[in-house]
Amino acid sequence: MKKIEFKTNIMCGNCIEKVTPYLQKADSVEQWKVDTSTKEKVLTVEGDKVNEKQVVQAVQDAGYKIERK
Repeated sequence: MKKIEFKTNIMCGNCIEKVTPYLQKADSVEQWKVDTSTKEKVLTVEGDKVNEKQVVQAVQDAGYKIERK
């Protein structure tokens, strides 16, 4: 399974709730999680065919910043 990590500004549970429907629409993403305890707020996405551009667009559509780690 392919795994990609991104730096984001997803800070808390409310942010995760907001971004969840956008990431669920990204059909290339099978699993994802955000570590809000780190400075870089790392979003980790996994999937056999995970599409980096689709993930970036989904997070940006939710109103958050994202860049490849």
